[in-house]
Amino acid sequence: MKILHLSREYPPYTYGGAGVHVEHLTRELTNLAEVEVRCFGDQDISGSKAQPEVRGLEDWSEALQLADPVLRKSLSPVSVNLATAAIPTDANLVHCHTWYSMLGGLWIKILYDIPLVITTHSLEPLRPWKEEQLGRGYQLSRWIEQTAIQAADAVIAVSGETRSEILDCYDLDPSRIRVIHNGVDTEIFSPSEARPVLRKYGIAEDRPYLLFVGRITRQKGVVHLVRALSDVSQGIQTVLCAGAPDTEEIGLEMEQAVRQLQENRPAVHWIREMVPIPDLVRFYSGASLFVCPSIYEPFGIINLEAMATGCPVVASRVGGIPEAVADEETGLLVPLDGVGPPSYEPRDPARFSRDLAKAINRLLADDSLRHRMGQAGIRRVQEHFSWKVIARETFRLYEELLS
Repeated sequence: MKILHLSREYPPYTYGGAGVHVEHLTRELTNLAEVEVRCFGDQDISGSKAQPEVRGLEDWSEALQLADPVLRKSLSPVSVNLATAAIPTDANLVHCHTWYSMLGGLWIKILYDIPLVITTHSLEPLRPWKEEQLGRGYQLSRWIEQTAIQAADAVIAVSGETRSEILDCYDLDPSRIRVIHNGVDTEIFSPSEARPVLRKYGIAEDRPYLLFVGRITRQKGVVHLVRALSDVSQGIQTVLCAGAPDTEEIGLEMEQAVRQLQENRPAVHWIREMVPIPDLVRFYSGASLFVCPSIYEPFGIINLEAMATGCPVVASRVGGIPEAVADEETGLLVPLDGVGPPSYEPRDPARFSRDLAKAINRLLADDSLRHRMGQAGIRRVQEHFSWKVIARETFRLYEELLS
C-alpha cells in the first residue's frame, strides 16, 4: 500500500498542531506502508531510503503577484494545490490535512480514482476570526473545505466533539466519520532538566513560573490569559512563548495587553520567536503549570505535550480538550460559557479571565496536587495517546476503504 499525504505544514515549516500531527503520523505509518508527503515549501527528501518521501511545492503563477495582498493568502494555496495535483502519483489513497491541501486532494481523487481521506484539525465555519486574516478569501476557504469534506470517502475527527461539530456544519453521513485522536511523541516529550533553558532566556531559576505556548490568534485565547494574570499570585513568573500573530491588529492588541501587565507585575517574559522543541520540552518540564485558554480547540496537542513532561494543566473546557485533559486528575478545566458564532468570544470575557485566575491560584497553592496531576498526566499520555496506536487506527481505516 502507498499513501499520499497532503499538508501545508511539514518540518522545518511547522507552526501549529496540524504540522506536528502530519510529521509524527507519517513517520509511524512508514512502518505499515509506503508514504509520500507533498507540502508547502522547498523540502526535498527523496531516495530509496527516504521514508516518508517528502516534496515541497511553492507558488508557481506570476499572476498571483497582481492579487490583493489579503486575497493572495487564500489564492496562493490554490496555486500550490494545482501543482500538487499535477505531479503524477501511484498512491492507492490520498489523505489531506486542513483546507490548505484539500483542493489538491479532491483533484487527485478525481484524476486517479482513488479514495480521499480528510483529517479535520479545525473547521472553517467555527473560525470566523479568520476573516480578519483572509478577507473575502475566508469564503473561499470555507467553500474548499465544504466541497472536499462532502466528497471525501472518510473524514477523521480528532475528537468526539469535533465529530459532532462536523455533523452540525455539513450534510454528511455519520458513518463516514471516524474519531482518531491526536498523539504525542513520548520519546521527545518527557521530563527534562529546565535550568539550561531558563538561563538561555534570562528567566530566574529560583522562582516558579507558569507557561503558555501558542500562536497569537483569537482561537488560542492568549489575550484572555494575559488579562487573567493581574489576579494571579505575584509570586509566580510568567513565560509566554507566543508569536506569529494572525493579523497586525491582534499583534498590537497583544502588545498593549502585555505592556499593561508588565507595568503592574514583575517577571513577565514574552518570547516571540519560535522556540526549538528541545527548549520547549525543558520549559514544560520546569513549569509549575501550563495554561491553555483556547476559545476554540478541536483537540489541543499542546496539552498532551505538557502532560507528557509531568506538567499539570489549566485549560478551557471547550472542544476536544476534555478528551485530552482529565479534569481534577491531570489538570483543571475552566468553563467557557456562551462561546459561539458570530464572534466566538466568551459571553462574559471578564468572568472567563477571573475563572482562569482562580484555577491557576488553586494549583499554585497546592504543591502535592500539582505533583499528583503531573504524574497522572504522564501515565495518561503513555497509555492513550501514543503515535503508534494512532497510526495503527489510521491504517485500519485505509484498509477498510481499499477493501
